[in-house]
Order: sequence, then C-alpha cells, then structure tokens
Amino acid sequence: MFVLKNFILALAYIFNVVCSICWWAILINSLISWVNPDPYNSIVVFLHRVTEPILGPIRKVLPMPLRMPIDFSPLVAILIIIFLQRFIGMTILHIAYGLG
Repeated sequence: MFVLKNFILALAYIFNVVCSICWWAILINSLISWVNPDPYNSIVVFLHRVTEPILGPIRKVLPMPLRMPIDFSPLVAILIIIFLQRFIGMTILHIAYGLG
C-alpha cells in the first residue's frame, strides 16, 4: 500500500511543479510584454508558444472593455492556476495520506 501512496504523492508533486512552471511562464510573458520585445527572439517565441494555449481561450471569454487596452487574461490564468494547485493538488495529497 505504501507504493501506491508514494506514487500518488509523486503525482501531486509533479502536478504542483507543472502548475508552478505555467505560473512563472505567464508572469514572465506578461512582464516581457511591457517592454515591447523583439517578436523573433527565441525566448519570446518560446514563452508565447507555452502561454498562448492557456491565455487564448481566456481572452475569447473575457470581454474587452472599451478604451481599456489592458489584457486581464494573465491575471485570470494565474488565479485559475492557483485554484487548481490548491484544489486538485490538495485533493491528491489527501487521497495519498488517506491510504495510510
């Protein structure tokens, strides 16, 4: 039974790490967008490719207010990631600790 517990704990840890990487990628992408980076820079291209699958659907759902060219999708994405980390991550941990 301890093998299953360790496996589930490892899954929770990996989930937490993936969420943290997404969180940092969105934050860095947002900060870089303030300085008008070179769109052909390999780091900028990588960050855009990593974050666009997360931010794109959120941009489609969020209404764009008139006269406010501020993109709130990174903020919403970070809040969703924090929620998922706390909800799913803690649920996986409680399942693992419930096993023994």
